[in-house]
Amino acid sequence: MAKLREITVSNQLKERLAQGHPWIYRDRLQKEARFETGEWVRVKCGGWTGFGLWDNKGPIAIRIFSQRQLPDPRWLKARVQSAWELRSPLREQNCTAYRWLFGEGDGLAGITVDLYGEYAVVQTYMEGASVILDWLVNALLAVAPLQGILWRTKHLENSESENPQESKTQLLWGKEPKGDITVKEHGLIFQVNLQTGQKTGLFLDHRENRRFVGEISQDKTVLNCFSYTGAFSLYALRGGASHVTNVDIGKHLAAVADTNVRLNNFDSDRHTFVTADCFDLLHRYAQEQQTFDIVILDPPTFAKSKQNRFAAIRAYTKLNAIALKCVAPNGLLVSASCTSQVSPEAFKEMLATAAESSDRRIQIIHEAGQPLDHPVPAAFAEGRYLKFVVGKVNQVF
Repeated sequence: MAKLREITVSNQLKERLAQGHPWIYRDRLQKEARFETGEWVRVKCGGWTGFGLWDNKGPIAIRIFSQRQLPDPRWLKARVQSAWELRSPLREQNCTAYRWLFGEGDGLAGITVDLYGEYAVVQTYMEGASVILDWLVNALLAVAPLQGILWRTKHLENSESENPQESKTQLLWGKEPKGDITVKEHGLIFQVNLQTGQKTGLFLDHRENRRFVGEISQDKTVLNCFSYTGAFSLYALRGGASHVTNVDIGKHLAAVADTNVRLNNFDSDRHTFVTADCFDLLHRYAQEQQTFDIVILDPPTFAKSKQNRFAAIRAYTKLNAIALKCVAPNGLLVSASCTSQVSPEAFKEMLATAAESSDRRIQIIHEAGQPLDHPVPAAFAEGRYLKFVVGKVNQVF
């Protein structure tokens, strides 16, 4: 094994690193710092020492994995086991799909693993992660019974991209599922495709938020924008919604949503899918003064970098403002954002601005973020990406 090389970084980073922040940005290093992608390096910062993986692409040069030792297979297996135990409440609730490893949140920066029944889907966000894939596969197999392990690569600067064409899927171990598979979530059944679906097949981070929507949907008409395959809608239907309208521009999503409705034995007459641009359709509904008791907004990310933050807030403001005009009197707006560059506080400020421009007021009755399987280190604010706000919409008085 080659000798472990060292790098010394500015003492200005010491407090953040000592608290557990896992990233060192390239622009905080001296320009002459040069290592190979996937090379382990010992990082020194004052009296602090850590061990990380170097990557030559993107703004993050080093991702810290440990402050105690150079990671090895035994160390990694312990991280996988710890993450498995943290998710035990989900298994007890008969949820067969969840995020087994949430990258930095579980001490494995740049790597996520989603579990769908007996299939694990690994997703990497840096080229350097490939050097520990063998360790990871062995650790996953040692902890849980699996039929197959897939790898979706996404070596992008923005880890929240929603474009499935930016990922490639390959088999790491076992066998691939033959076509679509079904998973359970709080008693509901979902059809997912692990090879071609967005993210790794299902938006797992909204699990508890979907359940909340179900609890407030009794006898309500629901408009679910950016619905993908209708996950929020299934919960609304189970919760007693009188009718749910799904809207998404994606091709073939209507057929999958219809399948999910049938799998759960819901009345198809209570469900409609409209293939359209959500902005355009909301504008038409507003002009026609067509309203719904609950309007759900869960758009893809509007910002891929900090430089796009203000453009993202403008887009969110525009979207929420027009959606507010489609909410029936005393109805509810359910608004979400997966854009990490927009903080929870900035998101609520955006909602207030959107309400003002629509001559409305929003009374927040519920606010949430990520669930159990998406933990966030206290020192890693970047990991707190998901915002979910439910507000009662009132006229100005």
